[in-house]
Amino acid sequence: MPDRVKYLIDEQELPDSWYNIAADLPEPLPPVLNPATGEPIGPDDLAAIFPRNLIEQEVSTEREIEIPEPVREVYRQWRPTPLYRARRLERALDTPARIYYKYEGGSPTGSHKPNTSVAQAFFNKQAGIHKLTTETGAGQWGSSLAYAGALFDLEILVYMVKVSLRQKPYRGGLIQTFGANVIPSPSQTTESGRAILAEDPDCNGSLGIAISEAVEAAVKGDKTRYALGSVLNHVMLHQTVIGLEAMKQMELAGDDPDILIGCTGGGSNFAGLIFPFLGQQLRGGRTRRIIAVEPAACPTLTRGRYAYDYGDTSHLTPLLKMHTLGSRFMPPGFHTGGLRYHGMAPLVSHAVSLGLAEPVAKAQLACFEAGVLTARTEGITPAPEATHAIRAAIDEALRCKQEGRSETILFNFCGHGHFDMQAYMDYFAGNLKDHACSEEEIAMALAGLPGAG
Repeated sequence: MPDRVKYLIDEQELPDSWYNIAADLPEPLPPVLNPATGEPIGPDDLAAIFPRNLIEQEVSTEREIEIPEPVREVYRQWRPTPLYRARRLERALDTPARIYYKYEGGSPTGSHKPNTSVAQAFFNKQAGIHKLTTETGAGQWGSSLAYAGALFDLEILVYMVKVSLRQKPYRGGLIQTFGANVIPSPSQTTESGRAILAEDPDCNGSLGIAISEAVEAAVKGDKTRYALGSVLNHVMLHQTVIGLEAMKQMELAGDDPDILIGCTGGGSNFAGLIFPFLGQQLRGGRTRRIIAVEPAACPTLTRGRYAYDYGDTSHLTPLLKMHTLGSRFMPPGFHTGGLRYHGMAPLVSHAVSLGLAEPVAKAQLACFEAGVLTARTEGITPAPEATHAIRAAIDEALRCKQEGRSETILFNFCGHGHFDMQAYMDYFAGNLKDHACSEEEIAMALAGLPGAG
């Protein structure tokens, strides 16, 4: 048997529909609220920032939503993505567990993000939109939307968290290479950015701040809309191509996962792998252990509150029921930029609140240790975000070793770290440290929750 076994399905088996977990939830998702009235919002309330076709997906409860052929045509450039059996990693751990990973790093931008950026660009173009604004943390989403904008002839404006742009300048270069403009956030180009800088001129930025700037720019622009790379229902929907493919590939491998693992920042790559399997479970299929992994430095699921909150720092968005650390929470500038968000996708939060998924938090140094071991055994250097899922998978494999259990573990390897090598260099130099949020920091941020719902 080869050291690393790759399971491929033919491009003819590329899914023709996305899976919508809202159809199978045992309890419906809490409604999105108008912050002024506290009442549920309707589709028209979202029309200033999203096109009608994406709003329909956002509120849909249909189980399957067709993938347009122009989107599938672009997907075929890198999809279906491979599923690997990590035999060398298993051997290094001396574990009886079987470890599989779905590898999303072969996309044009090196992560899972184009699964939704291509779809969002297509639907905006179809709706007659000329320009999209967005935010990005580590840059995977910003570069992915920039790529999609080039495909569908859309102007793209990206607000990138300032500390991430300093840490990962080549991500900014990639965004520009695809033809988009990138602005460090907070910036002087928006009222919300200027207000933050007036309060803290040296502010590192956060995803919440960058969202405020991007939403403000979208509302004020002509034929301009906003695109989000995580959190919202339609983004979770588009990512389910990952899990739908993985289900077929696990059958091809003659195996079935006992444990499913995904890292969580806003929730999109977790949902992409997990939701199709979870939907099968909710329709009467087998029960699996599902683990949502987040950074200990931004512990939204493990230490946040399940409550209504704003999705951005300047309170320009509607209120979402989600696990949150408070919209004013300012995460430390650790290297995992894609997981530095104060909230969590409402669908992921709802699943956790129903006991369908188990949240865990992992520290930065342990995650980089797992990333290095993966690079040296599997030959792929993971993005810092992906190392969180890998850390959890390794910990579960070591538990199996200790307990003498032969369980099957499947995790989402959401992207490569080729633009993140400074983080690895800092790790080897001993310059990284683990960040822990104090109870006081979290309590102060949570004290600002709007109290709606």
